Amino acid sequence: MRTIKELKNEYLKGNNITEIMRQERSIEHNTAEIIEVAYELQTGSYQKKWAQKELATFYNDFTKEIADTILKMCTPSSIMEAGIGEATTFVKVLKYLNLDNLKAFGFDISWSRVLFAKQLIEKEKLQNVKLCTGNLYDIPFLNDSIDLVYTNHSIEPNGGGEELILKELLRITKKYLILFEPDYENADEESKKRMDSLGYAKGLKKILHNLGCNIIYQGKFKNSINDKNPTQIIVVKKDFIENENKDFFACPRYKTRLIKDKKENLYFSDEALSIYPIVKGIPCLRKENAVLTTKYEVD
Repeated sequence: MRTIKELKNEYLKGNNITEIMRQERSIEHNTAEIIEVAYELQTGSYQKKWAQKELATFYNDFTKEIADTILKMCTPSSIMEAGIGEATTFVKVLKYLNLDNLKAFGFDISWSRVLFAKQLIEKEKLQNVKLCTGNLYDIPFLNDSIDLVYTNHSIEPNGGGEELILKELLRITKKYLILFEPDYENADEESKKRMDSLGYAKGLKKILHNLGCNIIYQGKFKNSINDKNPTQIIVVKKDFIENENKDFFACPRYKTRLIKDKKENLYFSDEALSIYPIVKGIPCLRKENAVLTTKYEVD
């Protein structure tokens, strides 16, 4: 199998990294490893793309449609983009929401993409935004901790893992889950063939229905980025008990509260007996980031 350096060279040649890695492993669907490597190699490309002046009008319309969809559902006190990437969508959505005292959160499987997201958020002077690394299959947030959670094509590359991801998103959602994801079922045959070749997710509405979810809206997203990959909107409403969340981050293994050790710049999980490092201000909260220790104590 190719090394990461060799895969980087393939990426620079314009080759599809996920396809190469799937072929090498003789598998049909993307694994977390494949998605992480692909996203890691793409880091910086999204901010570069959306900085182009000729895309400014579409970029504004695209992010405003997401914000308008959110505000039609509720006025959240906390919000998350699950799979935040470089935050190119999130920063604009937050500006269009324009809500005082809104607590905002985001995570991504790629540490470098989170770093770029952090830098963009700081550049735009947005407040009350917390980021971390995380995996959609083990989201490092507490149950019912975020008023409104949305995804923007982050479930997309995880074909085969749709149900597990949806269960995790529903677990952390307090009021509303909004999916902006590929509309495989209503795409034309050429688009379906393309999505299948890339290992894209499908059948989200059916899975949500089987999970007993209250789907209150499904419709077409007007400002799809790629006509060959049309976006649909699915909104799920959850029954909730009103409570004020003071804690948000959770151990990705046990989904229990993490203790922050400010002196040592890390988080500690009492249940996992593990520490999770904070690198350049970014909590690294994937299972793979855990350092097992039965001797650590937070002062």
